[in-house]
Amino acid sequence: MAAMMVRDVLYMYSVARQAYERLLSVYGCQEKARNAVALLVWLDQGTISAIHHVPAMAPDAVAVVAEEANAVLECLRHQEPALPSIPLISALCMQGAVHIEPSFFAFHQDLVVRGVAHFLDGAGKFVFDDRLHVLLRRSETGLMMVNPPELMAPYTSQPVAVPEDCRSMFITFSKGNALHREEIFEYFRQKWGDCVVRVLMEKKKGGQMPMYGRVIFKTEAIVKLVLNGERLVKISVGQREIWLRKYVPRPTNAAA
Repeated sequence: MAAMMVRDVLYMYSVARQAYERLLSVYGCQEKARNAVALLVWLDQGTISAIHHVPAMAPDAVAVVAEEANAVLECLRHQEPALPSIPLISALCMQGAVHIEPSFFAFHQDLVVRGVAHFLDGAGKFVFDDRLHVLLRRSETGLMMVNPPELMAPYTSQPVAVPEDCRSMFITFSKGNALHREEIFEYFRQKWGDCVVRVLMEKKKGGQMPMYGRVIFKTEAIVKLVLNGERLVKISVGQREIWLRKYVPRPTNAAA
């Protein structure tokens, strides 16, 4: 059997790319559109084919799908299970004779996150690459004499390795309300499974509580799912709140 190439992946997920372009026209945010497509691709299993309806939908309907997909992704951050309202996505799934209950997303968050992250870290890296699709169109229209090496490169389903900094989030606490690193680790482990590598906290002296820290995840996709297109998000752990944003390394970072 011939090895799969990047070009084959682009063809395989051509509908996902079309859906991405439609959702992007509604969201105006690449991250949210990519996460929504990854969710729909994950749902696209067996007889479910909700994503195949998106490219031909009217703009108003695409906006509803976008809103519902975002509701699912938002509920993944809630401390307590929250039921997203997804009547249109449920109806599209029903066309494949599969009934999707909103409670499924609330009570199987780890399963949803693993599936969505797997696509974002794997095939999604190519599906959402604008340059690859420009090359593909040029090769299809005969504007290029030979196929570009980027399209002919072998494809592997293994996640694309990224530096640790790209898989990290900077966290801050309210004064006097810091969490222990074990609490943060356990929060994500219980909700999203084995996704955290380690948690680093600010070093303080004299028993003072840290004000900030850093969470290092196993994949970059987890960072994207936590933020879902936002620069800064808040989550509640117990009765305390923490704020998270994408980690930007600084030479004098004191977290350890």
